[in-house]
Order: sequence, then C-alpha cells, then structure tokens
Amino acid sequence: MAFSQEQFDIITSLAKSYGATRLILFGSALDTPDSARDIDLACDGVSGWRLYELAARLEEEINAPLDLVPLTPSNRFIRMIERRGRRLI
Repeated sequence: MAFSQEQFDIITSLAKSYGATRLILFGSALDTPDSARDIDLACDGVSGWRLYELAARLEEEINAPLDLVPLTPSNRFIRMIERRGRRLI
C-alpha cells in the first residue's frame, strides 16, 4: 500500500492541531513505501491520553493503520528513530 502526499499533509496538519512539536516518520512507510502496510510515527508535544486520541483520529482521517509512539523519554529506540527517520514537523 503506497501512501499519498495528501495523507501525510493530513497527518502533519492534525498533529499540529494537537500541539505536536516534532513528528518523525520511520519504518516501512519511509524505507519501502510501496510495500508498507502501515505508517509509523514518533511524536513530541502530545502526552498522555491525548497521544492515543491523536493516533485514533489520524487512523480515521487517513483510513490506514498507524502506530504512534512518544519521543520522550529518550532511549535507544528513540535515538534510532531520530537518526534514521524523516522529520515531518
């Protein structure tokens, strides 16, 4: 499943409306977009239940599976995302 620029525009717009200060795309949607089955994102600026609410809204709006993880606290996985990912916000 290839994802469209329109879907990424919706993602960034909605994430900003929730207060996201950083949003990083990683995983298969970045590495092998033509065969990716979901979108993996890491986010800063949205915490607690609002992060889950944002993830649910994003899935509804783009009509595609999505994983959203917080960028804080930092750990090895997060540092890898920061190195290899593509910053959307």
